[in-house]
Amino acid sequence: MNFIPHTQKQIKEMLEAIGRKSIEELFSDIKPGLRPKSFDLPEGKSEYEVLEHLKKLASKNNTSVVNFVGAGFYDHYIPAVVDDIASRPEFYTAYTPYQPECSQGWLQAIYEYQTAICELTGMEVANASMYDGGTALFEAAMMATRITGRNKIILDSGVNMIYRTMMYTYTSNLSIEFIETPVVHGQSSRDEIFKVLDDKTAAVITQNPNFFGAVDDYTDIIDKAHSLGALAIMNVYPVSLGILKTPGEMGADIVTGEGQSLGLPLSFGGPYLGFFAALKKYVRKMPGRIAGVAEDKDGKRGFVLTLQTREQHIRREKATSNICSNESLCALRALVYTCLLGKKGMADLAGLNYDKAEYAKSLLDKIEGVEVKRSSPTFNEFTVCLPKNADEVVGKMLEKGFACGFPLGRFYRGMDNYLLISITEKRTRVEIEELVKALEEVLCG
Repeated sequence: MNFIPHTQKQIKEMLEAIGRKSIEELFSDIKPGLRPKSFDLPEGKSEYEVLEHLKKLASKNNTSVVNFVGAGFYDHYIPAVVDDIASRPEFYTAYTPYQPECSQGWLQAIYEYQTAICELTGMEVANASMYDGGTALFEAAMMATRITGRNKIILDSGVNMIYRTMMYTYTSNLSIEFIETPVVHGQSSRDEIFKVLDDKTAAVITQNPNFFGAVDDYTDIIDKAHSLGALAIMNVYPVSLGILKTPGEMGADIVTGEGQSLGLPLSFGGPYLGFFAALKKYVRKMPGRIAGVAEDKDGKRGFVLTLQTREQHIRREKATSNICSNESLCALRALVYTCLLGKKGMADLAGLNYDKAEYAKSLLDKIEGVEVKRSSPTFNEFTVCLPKNADEVVGKMLEKGFACGFPLGRFYRGMDNYLLISITEKRTRVEIEELVKALEEVLCG
């Protein structure tokens, strides 16, 4: 290994202090292929020089690309007040509110967040947040096996592929049988689900809107599952609930989702926020922790952590979850966002997303060779079939300044020409029209 000359003496002194003769001996427990290639590092820089260097590196990123990609994570506008409240020091410096006498503010925020999630999903209880939508869905599956005592899970292939992969990863050492049912013309196949649904099934997992953007009413599937003693788990896109039928109205038992669209920026992949809600009768089987409200001896309202069935709360092997942590700052952002919009605001926002997506569809329909898939209603995300490979089209569209969508061939066989396009309230009429014009040029080129 090579070293900067003026550090050789220092390195020798340090090795002698720890009783090692050489760097090779120090790293002998590490396989050669995993060892550092060299310690020939450049001279250190001042703070100013480092900042200037980082600015030059950052300037190489193309930040002017107009985003039409969704696939589970969405480019929504975040009102300034969300950042303002979440950045207050009493919030961003706080951690887990174990001591209620010192944490009334945080406990109330968590309690209000749980209430907002219940209102949004139509469910009865919610926990104090989870890592992300994928791990929340895994926790829902585990909760269903605890409740039913069964180990068979029916997983609709319209559920986000990322979440399905996470599900298989987390359960790889568990005796759980997964049966994936196909999507037919963009929607869940009732025939296939009912064919494998029986009295050994713990739960049926669906998603609304599904990964292809299709909106569905799962009431019939849920009723059939209940008749056989199985639970119904639904993964949802929270913004869509401003106008869509809620999981609670369909009869779902457990509802999960990714809360990123409720006031969290995309930020190159996180942090994200998993929300989790269920029927009250299953509250003691829920993972994570739940904040509740009580009264003291003087009748004054106070907030506490009512249930905390995690491994670090002395539950150990009896814990309902081992993969959740303090996501309260992200949950606070979601709370501020939903409270700011209110019921009417959420409906208006959802309606705006829907209307803009329908406008985009109407323009894309006019491009020769492009087929907008219309076998199912959609919210703000939809699938189109292109006359060329979608991956190649995406690459050429980036050169024109558009992240035009997600190529479905990356996740689904035989869908190399299919593109998933997402439209949020941030996309203007001009941007949508320019997207369509650029796409037409790429396809005709």
